[in-house]
Amino acid sequence: MIRSKTVIATPPGATIKEQLIDRGMSQKEFAARMDMSEKHISRLINGEVQLTPEVALRLEMVLGLPAHFWSNLESIYREKVVRAQVENRMDADLEIIKKIPYNEMAKNGWVQETRNSVERVINLRQFFEVVQLGIINEPTIQGIACRKLGDGEKSDYALLAWAQKAKLEARNIQTDAINIKRLADSLPDIRKMTRQNPEVFCTPLCDMLAACGVALVFLPHIGGSFLHGATFYDGAKIVTGMTVRGKDADRFWFSLFHEFGHIILGHIGQSGETTDEDERNADTFARETLIPQSEFDSFTKSKKFDKSSIVRFAESECIDPGIVVGRLQKERYIPFSWYRELKTKYVLTA
Repeated sequence: MIRSKTVIATPPGATIKEQLIDRGMSQKEFAARMDMSEKHISRLINGEVQLTPEVALRLEMVLGLPAHFWSNLESIYREKVVRAQVENRMDADLEIIKKIPYNEMAKNGWVQETRNSVERVINLRQFFEVVQLGIINEPTIQGIACRKLGDGEKSDYALLAWAQKAKLEARNIQTDAINIKRLADSLPDIRKMTRQNPEVFCTPLCDMLAACGVALVFLPHIGGSFLHGATFYDGAKIVTGMTVRGKDADRFWFSLFHEFGHIILGHIGQSGETTDEDERNADTFARETLIPQSEFDSFTKSKKFDKSSIVRFAESECIDPGIVVGRLQKERYIPFSWYRELKTKYVLTA
Protein backbone atom coordinates (compact mmCIF):
# COMPACT_ATOMS: atom_id res chain seq x y z
CA MET A 1 0.00 0.00 0.00
CA ILE A 2 1.27 3.45 -0.95
CA ARG A 3 -0.12 6.65 0.57
CA SER A 4 0.00 10.37 -0.05
CA LYS A 5 -2.07 13.17 1.43
CA THR A 6 -5.07 12.49 -0.81
CA VAL A 7 -4.41 9.06 -2.37
CA ILE A 8 -4.31 5.50 -1.01
CA ALA A 9 -3.11 2.91 -3.51
CA THR A 10 -4.18 -0.59 -2.49
CA PRO A 11 -2.78 -3.49 -4.58
CA PRO A 12 -5.08 -6.19 -6.04
CA GLY A 13 -3.25 -8.54 -3.71
CA ALA A 14 -5.34 -7.17 -0.83
CA THR A 15 -8.47 -8.52 -2.56
CA ILE A 16 -6.73 -11.85 -3.24
CA LYS A 17 -5.86 -12.11 0.45
CA GLU A 18 -9.50 -11.44 1.41
CA GLN A 19 -10.61 -14.22 -0.93
CA LEU A 20 -8.15 -16.66 0.62
CA ILE A 21 -9.30 -15.77 4.12
CA ASP A 22 -12.95 -16.27 3.13
CA ARG A 23 -12.07 -19.69 1.75
CA GLY A 24 -9.77 -20.63 4.60
CA MET A 25 -7.07 -21.30 2.02
CA SER A 26 -3.35 -20.95 2.80
CA GLN A 27 -0.99 -19.16 0.46
CA LYS A 28 0.87 -22.44 0.01
CA GLU A 29 -2.26 -24.20 -1.25
CA PHE A 30 -3.21 -21.19 -3.35
CA ALA A 31 0.24 -21.16 -4.98
CA ALA A 32 -0.15 -24.83 -5.83
CA ARG A 33 -3.62 -24.26 -7.36
CA MET A 34 -2.24 -21.29 -9.36
CA ASP A 35 0.78 -23.39 -10.45
CA MET A 36 3.07 -20.57 -9.29
CA SER A 37 5.81 -20.31 -6.69
CA GLU A 38 4.94 -19.28 -3.13
CA LYS A 39 7.46 -16.43 -3.44
CA HIS A 40 5.71 -14.99 -6.48
CA ILE A 41 2.29 -15.30 -4.83
CA SER A 42 3.63 -13.49 -1.73
CA ARG A 43 4.98 -10.66 -3.89
CA LEU A 44 1.70 -10.52 -5.85
CA ILE A 45 -0.32 -10.15 -2.66
CA ASN A 46 2.03 -7.41 -1.41
CA GLY A 47 1.84 -5.50 -4.69
CA GLU A 48 5.53 -6.03 -5.46
CA VAL A 49 4.91 -7.55 -8.90
CA GLN A 50 2.43 -6.62 -11.59
CA LEU A 51 -0.76 -8.62 -12.01
CA THR A 52 -0.45 -9.61 -15.66
CA PRO A 53 -3.29 -10.67 -18.03
CA GLU A 54 -2.03 -14.26 -17.71
CA VAL A 55 -2.28 -14.14 -13.91
CA ALA A 56 -5.73 -12.55 -14.22
CA LEU A 57 -6.90 -15.56 -16.27
CA ARG A 58 -5.47 -17.97 -13.67
CA LEU A 59 -7.25 -16.05 -10.90
CA GLU A 60 -10.51 -16.39 -12.87
CA MET A 61 -10.09 -20.17 -12.88
CA VAL A 62 -9.04 -20.50 -9.20
CA LEU A 63 -11.12 -17.82 -7.47
CA GLY A 64 -14.07 -17.58 -9.85
CA LEU A 65 -13.94 -13.82 -10.41
CA PRO A 66 -13.56 -12.77 -14.09
CA ALA A 67 -10.14 -11.83 -15.49
CA HIS A 68 -11.27 -8.29 -16.37
CA PHE A 69 -12.11 -7.70 -12.69
CA TRP A 70 -8.52 -8.41 -11.67
CA SER A 71 -7.04 -6.50 -14.60
CA ASN A 72 -9.20 -3.50 -13.68
CA LEU A 73 -7.99 -3.63 -10.06
CA GLU A 74 -4.41 -3.71 -11.29
CA SER A 75 -4.97 -0.74 -13.61
CA ILE A 76 -6.57 1.33 -10.84
CA TYR A 77 -3.77 0.43 -8.43
CA ARG A 78 -0.98 1.41 -10.83
CA GLU A 79 -2.65 4.73 -11.62
CA LYS A 80 -3.05 5.52 -7.92
CA VAL A 81 0.57 4.58 -7.26
CA VAL A 82 1.69 7.13 -9.83
CA ARG A 83 -0.65 9.78 -8.40
CA ALA A 84 0.61 9.15 -4.86
CA GLN A 85 4.24 9.27 -5.97
CA VAL A 86 3.67 12.50 -7.89
CA GLU A 87 1.96 14.06 -4.88
CA ASN A 88 4.71 12.94 -2.51
CA ARG A 89 7.41 14.27 -4.84
CA MET A 90 5.57 17.57 -5.02
CA ASP A 91 5.42 17.79 -1.22
CA ALA A 92 9.16 17.18 -1.01
CA ASP A 93 9.87 19.76 -3.72
CA LEU A 94 7.66 22.34 -2.02
CA GLU A 95 10.10 22.19 0.89
CA ILE A 96 13.15 22.41 -1.37
CA ILE A 97 11.98 25.54 -3.19
CA LYS A 98 12.09 27.42 0.12
CA LYS A 99 15.89 27.12 -0.12
CA ILE A 100 16.23 28.14 -3.78
CA PRO A 101 16.55 31.87 -4.66
CA TYR A 102 13.54 31.81 -6.97
CA ASN A 103 12.77 35.53 -6.82
CA GLU A 104 16.29 36.47 -7.86
CA MET A 105 16.30 33.86 -10.61
CA ALA A 106 13.02 35.27 -11.92
CA LYS A 107 14.40 38.81 -11.76
CA ASN A 108 17.30 37.69 -13.97
CA GLY A 109 14.88 36.07 -16.41
CA TRP A 110 16.03 32.52 -15.67
CA VAL A 111 12.55 31.30 -14.68
CA GLN A 112 9.05 32.70 -15.07
CA GLU A 113 7.78 34.97 -12.31
CA THR A 114 4.99 33.42 -10.22
CA ARG A 115 3.88 33.40 -6.60
CA ASN A 116 2.22 29.98 -6.93
CA SER A 117 4.37 27.37 -5.18
CA VAL A 118 3.33 24.46 -7.40
CA GLU A 119 4.10 26.51 -10.51
CA ARG A 120 7.49 27.37 -9.02
CA VAL A 121 8.24 23.68 -8.53
CA ILE A 122 7.32 22.88 -12.13
CA ASN A 123 9.35 25.82 -13.46
CA LEU A 124 12.38 24.80 -11.42
CA ARG A 125 12.13 21.16 -12.49
CA GLN A 126 12.19 22.33 -16.10
CA PHE A 127 15.06 24.74 -15.40
CA PHE A 128 17.16 22.04 -13.74
CA GLU A 129 15.97 19.40 -16.24
CA VAL A 130 14.93 16.90 -13.57
CA VAL A 131 11.69 15.15 -12.64
CA GLN A 132 12.22 15.91 -8.95
CA LEU A 133 14.27 18.71 -7.40
CA GLY A 134 15.95 16.44 -4.87
CA ILE A 135 17.86 14.87 -7.78
CA ILE A 136 19.99 18.00 -8.23
CA ASN A 137 21.84 17.04 -5.04
CA GLU A 138 23.07 13.80 -6.59
CA PRO A 139 26.87 13.76 -7.13
CA THR A 140 26.39 12.61 -10.73
CA ILE A 141 24.31 15.73 -11.39
CA GLN A 142 26.71 18.14 -9.68
CA GLY A 143 30.42 17.52 -10.30
CA ILE A 144 31.15 21.22 -9.78
CA ALA A 145 34.52 22.68 -8.86
CA CYS A 146 34.12 26.24 -7.63
CA ARG A 147 35.49 29.12 -5.62
CA LYS A 148 33.03 30.50 -3.07
CA LEU A 149 33.43 32.21 0.26
CA GLY A 150 30.59 30.70 2.29
CA ASP A 151 28.87 27.44 3.10
CA GLY A 152 25.36 26.36 4.00
CA GLU A 153 22.37 24.64 2.44
CA LYS A 154 20.90 27.79 0.88
CA SER A 155 24.32 28.68 -0.45
CA ASP A 156 24.58 25.24 -2.07
CA TYR A 157 21.20 25.59 -3.81
CA ALA A 158 22.12 29.08 -5.03
CA LEU A 159 25.34 27.62 -6.44
CA LEU A 160 23.46 24.80 -8.18
CA ALA A 161 21.03 27.27 -9.75
CA TRP A 162 23.89 29.47 -10.95
CA ALA A 163 25.82 26.49 -12.34
CA GLN A 164 22.76 25.18 -14.16
CA LYS A 165 22.28 28.54 -15.86
CA ALA A 166 25.96 28.48 -16.86
CA LYS A 167 25.40 25.03 -18.36
CA LEU A 168 22.36 26.22 -20.32
CA GLU A 169 24.22 29.27 -21.65
CA ALA A 170 27.28 27.19 -22.57
CA ARG A 171 25.17 25.10 -24.96
CA ASN A 172 25.14 28.11 -27.28
CA ILE A 173 28.95 28.27 -27.34
CA GLN A 174 30.81 26.24 -29.94
CA THR A 175 34.08 24.76 -28.70
CA ASP A 176 36.82 22.55 -30.06
CA ALA A 177 37.66 19.24 -28.39
CA ILE A 178 38.91 19.51 -24.82
CA ASN A 179 42.66 20.07 -24.82
CA ILE A 180 44.02 20.72 -21.34
CA LYS A 181 47.63 20.93 -22.54
CA ARG A 182 46.66 23.68 -24.95
CA LEU A 183 44.94 25.49 -22.08
CA ALA A 184 48.08 25.25 -19.96
CA ASP A 185 50.19 26.53 -22.87
CA SER A 186 47.77 29.47 -23.32
CA LEU A 187 48.08 30.75 -19.75
CA PRO A 188 50.98 33.17 -20.43
CA ASP A 189 48.95 34.87 -23.17
CA ILE A 190 45.86 34.98 -20.97
CA ARG A 191 47.94 36.44 -18.13
CA LYS A 192 48.96 39.36 -20.38
CA MET A 193 45.28 40.22 -20.77
CA THR A 194 45.21 41.37 -17.15
CA ARG A 195 46.53 44.74 -18.35
CA GLN A 196 43.64 45.18 -20.79
CA ASN A 197 40.09 46.46 -20.31
CA PRO A 198 37.21 43.93 -20.40
CA GLU A 199 35.89 45.31 -23.70
CA VAL A 200 39.29 44.47 -25.20
CA PHE A 201 40.04 41.07 -23.66
CA CYS A 202 36.60 39.42 -23.34
CA THR A 203 36.13 38.23 -26.92
CA PRO A 204 39.75 37.05 -27.47
CA LEU A 205 39.69 35.34 -24.07
CA CYS A 206 36.46 33.48 -24.88
CA ASP A 207 37.79 32.47 -28.31
CA MET A 208 41.10 31.27 -26.86
CA LEU A 209 39.33 29.14 -24.27
CA ALA A 210 36.84 27.76 -26.81
CA ALA A 211 39.83 26.51 -28.82
CA CYS A 212 40.82 24.54 -25.68
CA GLY A 213 37.34 23.04 -25.27
CA VAL A 214 36.32 25.47 -22.53
CA ALA A 215 33.11 27.51 -22.75
CA LEU A 216 33.48 30.70 -20.69
CA VAL A 217 30.18 32.10 -19.42
CA PHE A 218 29.55 35.36 -17.56
CA LEU A 219 26.50 35.45 -15.31
CA PRO A 220 24.97 37.77 -12.73
CA HIS A 221 25.82 37.05 -9.12
CA ILE A 222 23.16 35.19 -7.14
CA GLY A 223 22.78 36.45 -3.59
CA GLY A 224 23.74 33.91 -0.95
CA SER A 225 25.93 31.84 -3.25
CA PHE A 226 29.19 33.49 -2.10
CA LEU A 227 30.36 32.50 -5.56
CA HIS A 228 33.19 33.85 -7.69
CA GLY A 229 33.39 31.10 -10.31
CA ALA A 230 32.59 27.46 -11.05
CA THR A 231 33.87 24.83 -13.46
CA PHE A 232 32.47 21.47 -14.55
CA TYR A 233 32.21 19.06 -17.47
CA ASP A 234 29.10 19.18 -19.63
CA GLY A 235 29.22 16.58 -22.34
CA ALA A 236 32.17 17.17 -24.67
CA LYS A 237 33.13 20.55 -23.23
CA ILE A 238 34.23 22.16 -19.98
CA VAL A 239 32.07 25.00 -18.68
CA THR A 240 33.70 27.78 -16.67
CA GLY A 241 31.29 30.32 -15.25
CA MET A 242 32.30 33.67 -13.77
CA THR A 243 30.20 36.17 -11.82
CA VAL A 244 29.84 39.57 -13.48
CA ARG A 245 29.07 41.81 -10.53
CA GLY A 246 31.37 44.84 -10.29
CA LYS A 247 34.63 43.63 -8.80
CA ASP A 248 38.29 44.45 -8.58
CA ALA A 249 40.36 43.17 -11.47
CA ASP A 250 42.61 41.23 -9.09
CA ARG A 251 39.65 39.26 -7.74
CA PHE A 252 38.37 38.52 -11.23
CA TRP A 253 41.72 37.23 -12.49
CA PHE A 254 42.50 35.30 -9.33
CA SER A 255 39.08 33.60 -9.55
CA LEU A 256 39.56 32.78 -13.23
CA PHE A 257 43.04 31.32 -12.72
CA HIS A 258 41.69 29.44 -9.71
CA GLU A 259 39.20 27.77 -12.07
CA PHE A 260 42.01 27.06 -14.54
CA GLY A 261 43.80 25.39 -11.63
CA HIS A 262 40.83 23.07 -11.07
CA ILE A 263 40.91 22.09 -14.74
CA ILE A 264 44.65 21.57 -15.10
CA LEU A 265 45.06 19.86 -11.71
CA GLY A 266 42.25 17.40 -12.54
CA HIS A 267 39.76 18.45 -9.88
CA ILE A 268 36.66 18.55 -12.09
CA GLY A 269 34.60 15.49 -12.88
CA GLN A 270 35.37 13.91 -9.53
CA SER A 271 32.75 12.03 -7.54
CA GLY A 272 31.51 14.42 -4.87
CA GLU A 273 32.65 17.93 -4.04
CA THR A 274 36.12 19.33 -4.36
CA THR A 275 38.07 18.92 -1.14
CA ASP A 276 39.59 21.67 0.99
CA GLU A 277 42.95 20.50 -0.31
CA ASP A 278 41.73 20.87 -3.91
CA GLU A 279 40.66 24.44 -3.16
CA ARG A 280 43.98 25.26 -1.51
CA ASN A 281 45.89 23.79 -4.44
CA ALA A 282 43.79 25.79 -6.91
CA ASP A 283 44.50 28.93 -4.88
CA THR A 284 48.23 28.16 -4.96
CA PHE A 285 48.04 27.57 -8.72
CA ALA A 286 46.37 30.95 -9.25
CA ARG A 287 48.86 32.82 -7.05
CA GLU A 288 51.90 31.15 -8.62
CA THR A 289 50.66 31.66 -12.18
CA LEU A 290 49.75 35.32 -11.73
CA ILE A 291 52.86 36.24 -9.70
CA PRO A 292 55.48 33.50 -9.29
CA GLN A 293 56.45 33.09 -5.64
CA SER A 294 60.15 33.59 -6.33
CA GLU A 295 59.47 36.92 -8.06
CA PHE A 296 57.11 38.02 -5.32
CA ASP A 297 59.64 37.13 -2.61
CA SER A 298 62.34 39.15 -4.35
CA PHE A 299 60.01 42.14 -4.51
CA THR A 300 58.81 41.96 -0.91
CA LYS A 301 62.34 41.43 0.40
CA SER A 302 63.14 45.05 -0.51
CA LYS A 303 60.22 46.23 1.68
CA LYS A 304 59.61 49.07 -0.76
CA PHE A 305 55.85 49.21 -1.07
CA ASP A 306 55.40 52.72 -2.37
CA LYS A 307 53.15 53.28 -5.38
CA SER A 308 55.93 53.71 -7.93
CA SER A 309 57.70 50.53 -6.77
CA ILE A 310 54.51 48.53 -7.14
CA VAL A 311 53.88 49.91 -10.63
CA ARG A 312 57.45 49.14 -11.72
CA PHE A 313 57.21 45.58 -10.39
CA ALA A 314 53.86 45.07 -12.16
CA GLU A 315 55.34 46.33 -15.43
CA SER A 316 58.32 43.99 -15.06
CA GLU A 317 55.88 41.11 -14.59
CA CYS A 318 53.60 42.30 -17.42
CA ILE A 319 50.64 42.19 -15.06
CA ASP A 320 48.00 44.62 -13.83
CA PRO A 321 49.32 46.59 -10.81
CA GLY A 322 46.05 46.00 -8.99
CA ILE A 323 46.89 42.29 -8.86
CA VAL A 324 50.15 43.15 -7.09
CA VAL A 325 48.28 45.39 -4.66
CA GLY A 326 45.73 42.65 -3.97
CA ARG A 327 48.48 40.12 -3.27
CA LEU A 328 50.29 42.52 -0.92
CA GLN A 329 47.04 43.25 0.92
CA LYS A 330 46.07 39.59 1.15
CA GLU A 331 49.44 38.63 2.63
CA ARG A 332 49.40 41.60 5.04
CA TYR A 333 52.32 43.52 3.60
CA ILE A 334 50.17 46.63 3.24
CA PRO A 335 46.78 47.70 4.67
CA PHE A 336 43.64 47.08 2.60
CA SER A 337 43.06 50.83 2.46
CA TRP A 338 46.25 51.52 0.47
CA TYR A 339 46.44 52.19 -3.27
CA ARG A 340 42.80 51.74 -4.13
CA GLU A 341 43.44 53.89 -7.19
CA LEU A 342 45.65 51.09 -8.57
CA LYS A 343 42.90 48.51 -8.34
CA THR A 344 40.92 48.49 -11.58
CA LYS A 345 37.18 47.96 -11.27
CA TYR A 346 35.49 45.68 -13.79
CA VAL A 347 31.84 45.97 -14.68
CA LEU A 348 30.97 43.06 -16.93
CA THR A 349 27.55 42.37 -18.41
CA ALA A 350 26.05 38.95 -18.90
